Amino acid sequence: MTPRLPRRLGLLLPGLLASSVALAQQHAAKPPILGFLGDHGTAQRQLEASFDASLDARELDAWLKQLSSEPNHVGSPHNKANAEWVLRQFKDWGWDAHIETFWAAIPQPLEVQLQLLGPHPYIARLHEPAIPEDPNSSQHADALAPYIAYGADGDVSGSLVYVNYGLQDDYKELARRGIDVKGKIVIARYGSGWRGLKPQLAQDHGAIGTIIYSDPADDGYARGDVYPRGGYRPEDAVQRGTGAIFAYYPGDPQTPGYASTKGARRIPFEQASPQLKIPVIPISYADATPLLKALDGPVVPASWRGALPITYHMGDSDAQVHLRVKSDWSLKPVYDVIATLRGSDYPDEWVVRGNHRDGWVFGAADPLSGQVALLAEAKAIGALAKTGWKPRRTLVYASWDSEEVDLIGSTEWVEAHADELSRKAVLYLNSDGNSRGFLRAGGSHSLQHFVNQLTADVTDPETQASMAQRHRAKLLVDASAANAKPADKRTAGRLRKGDDFPIDALGSGSDFAAFTQHIGLPTLALSYGGEGEGGVYHSLYDSYTHYTRFADPGLVYGVTLAQTNGHGVLRFANADVLPHRYGDLADTLQDYVDDLRQLLETQRKQAATRSELLDDHSLALVADPRQPLALPERIVPAPELDFTPLQQAVNQLKQSAKAYDDALAARKTPLPNAQAARLNKALQPIEQTALYRPGLPNGRDWYKHLFYANGLYTGYGVKTLPGVTEAVESERWDEARRYIGYTAERIRAYAQAIDKATKLLALAS
Repeated sequence: MTPRLPRRLGLLLPGLLASSVALAQQHAAKPPILGFLGDHGTAQRQLEASFDASLDARELDAWLKQLSSEPNHVGSPHNKANAEWVLRQFKDWGWDAHIETFWAAIPQPLEVQLQLLGPHPYIARLHEPAIPEDPNSSQHADALAPYIAYGADGDVSGSLVYVNYGLQDDYKELARRGIDVKGKIVIARYGSGWRGLKPQLAQDHGAIGTIIYSDPADDGYARGDVYPRGGYRPEDAVQRGTGAIFAYYPGDPQTPGYASTKGARRIPFEQASPQLKIPVIPISYADATPLLKALDGPVVPASWRGALPITYHMGDSDAQVHLRVKSDWSLKPVYDVIATLRGSDYPDEWVVRGNHRDGWVFGAADPLSGQVALLAEAKAIGALAKTGWKPRRTLVYASWDSEEVDLIGSTEWVEAHADELSRKAVLYLNSDGNSRGFLRAGGSHSLQHFVNQLTADVTDPETQASMAQRHRAKLLVDASAANAKPADKRTAGRLRKGDDFPIDALGSGSDFAAFTQHIGLPTLALSYGGEGEGGVYHSLYDSYTHYTRFADPGLVYGVTLAQTNGHGVLRFANADVLPHRYGDLADTLQDYVDDLRQLLETQRKQAATRSELLDDHSLALVADPRQPLALPERIVPAPELDFTPLQQAVNQLKQSAKAYDDALAARKTPLPNAQAARLNKALQPIEQTALYRPGLPNGRDWYKHLFYANGLYTGYGVKTLPGVTEAVESERWDEARRYIGYTAERIRAYAQAIDKATKLLALAS
């Protein structure tokens, strides 16, 4: 029996059948939609047109205003009210919905103090004053003081050292000047790396406390007019954030790998993944200025200079700094809203769509701009369902809580349902904040062609080009820049040949992490941005007023996001064959192997150059005799590594992928339902073959995907082929050799799983 999608479309909306001929002509020139056979692609585009007709930017605007009307952090009254309101909307729109509650020890500030002592004392304000033009900014009663979640409590005093961005290379520069941070408090600026690395590295180097501030060079008046005149960070705005060390695992630190239900066994914090043991606070650049002015010591190198009207010194100074943090570590409720629309043909195949709902204060941009797009999708799909249409696969929509502090809501839900998700889920599609601008796309590379097709059918509301066209243009322009990276130029060359644009690999920093890196589901993260003035990230001023003035006036890109992700959900829900093209993954893995070879070659060249400059005394001769600077250490050249197993595995994957992709492309008629069901059942777990069950080394066993993971010292940033790449970068050569073998084995398993699907597809011919 053929799939029933075309017959159900007759029930969608009045006049839909009458317009089918015109719509077929309109879409005739478009390429077939990956995964749709016969005339089902035309029917799918008709469905998407009906979906689009239900989207209303005015509704998104009203929802954004309501959801961001009060402080919305975990545990706040408005956070719970928002969860209950979202639940009611899902039910009103025809979804089967409930709230699933978890409990986690989430620290929140009770007392935060920062003082500069000595001849020029200063008490930091640690407060974001009201801005008359922004009504929300006067609501301080329920807002938490600026803080870093999962920083330690403490009361410390010490001299201050400026450590630039506070990353590994910065500490090397300090060491060359004989500056030690042991027993001292460091001040670092936001940028160049994830915030949690800054106190983690400070702690590793013996510091007793960390201060993080936003320098206007990176986030303030050096970028543009500050709020309220423009959108950029004003002098008193503070970037809150988490300091949880999720390089080992995200979620509730006390329930590693299992759900944090009310009665769950909780391990003591000292036995949990590495935790910060020093206090850390974020401050504004207004509060940072007196502290930085008090520093003595060497003048910083040019790359360390910010935009404050001072001379930047490394420190330290005779003036002491006093830092005190005290927090409430009690369990807080985490409210995930889960809504389901049962599929007609494949109810045990799930398409999961999520966006988090909690903010640091009001959270209009991050995350509610993405949340209202998700709600618009759910309402439009509900309207389709009320006409009698049903998705072929089950849809699961999730409004996550407690993403900001440690990806808790999504991680705990995945850990609670891991077995069922591993058997049933065919896609997780994530979004987060959204604004005007360009496509931001990352995920599983077997879905790269899917994303190219998807965004080719979505129109940019400002240029009227397709979002795919605009994204391709941006990649080409970026690659033409003088400082373009080799990878950017490689991409541009492929685009000029007519290839698809690439999607990014996913690291961490949003709710996709547990889905892709822990249980190995095909995953996408899609949003827009880059043109809105978004200079109030994680501050009190991330409000409805700021967002609708500077990020997405009229919520037109909110509608665009709803179209993009809504179409993506519907295409996965209704596809005859799950829409993967595996050649794109094979080509991407080839790039990753080539990158590993280049990494090793670059390291050897750097080692040779460093030795040459030391041996001929060039480095010594260019040093300023009046500013003593230790010479850099020699670099030990990397040994030979045999990448043959990886290359052979990728070659096998290329062959398997080509055979499957060609067979699917040659198929012109729908599969009988029974054969389609067997094929899709074979495709569903293929991504999971990339999982290495013992996980990544060095205590990172929660991360099991050997193609992508966030790095141990990259925060959100991705490491590709992480088991090998991080071992090479850290010069752990035996470990690199082991993970070359493990990774090659997983690539071969992936190829073998594709071969099984190809045989099933051939049997249906």
